[in-house]
Amino acid sequence: MNRRTLAGTTAVLAILGVVTACQPTKTPGSNGNTSAATATSGSDSKTATKKTVPNFVGMSLQSAQDTAQEAGFYSLKSHDALGRARMQILDRDWKVCSQNVKVGTTASTNTELDFGAVKLAETCPSKDQAAPSAADGKMPDFRGKSVKAARAALDSGTSITVNDVSGDDRMVLIESNWQVCSQKPSAGAALKRQPVTLDAVKYGENCP
Repeated sequence: MNRRTLAGTTAVLAILGVVTACQPTKTPGSNGNTSAATATSGSDSKTATKKTVPNFVGMSLQSAQDTAQEAGFYSLKSHDALGRARMQILDRDWKVCSQNVKVGTTASTNTELDFGAVKLAETCPSKDQAAPSAADGKMPDFRGKSVKAARAALDSGTSITVNDVSGDDRMVLIESNWQVCSQKPSAGAALKRQPVTLDAVKYGENCP
């Protein structure tokens, strides 16, 4: 190797040495992202503690959620206590009727709290209305249930026809606002993925 080649090789090795020295050291599993690794370890170090479960009944859903978090409970969910399968989109428009963990219970802060709720102008039921279920392979009794809850109880591939039987021939758009008056097949019939027909009116209206 001549002197010129040797000098050139030495220069390249020196540059590579500088670049390597400037690279941050990676710890196993960090992928070079120091901030993400720190944040994750901080989250993992958060351990559950025991807290007393407050009384949430009567609060607005938003206030109940705020109170739960102030008490250390962060795993929260809610459901329609009237069994109509409505979503609680604006929490301030709903009030809590029931809670899944008894008031005064000492529970882990990892415990999931589930609030049964109705809209502010509605009356809480004496107990949560269970959603209909076809788990036994029989047609449930959908009368009085919401069209949305009825649809959720059936196989997703079921062909469902919904008729407005008020006489106004309206389209059934928001199914949680409509109650079933009658059905085909009838309650108790064996479900064989046959088409289903639901006759309905809006809540607050009388079935014919």
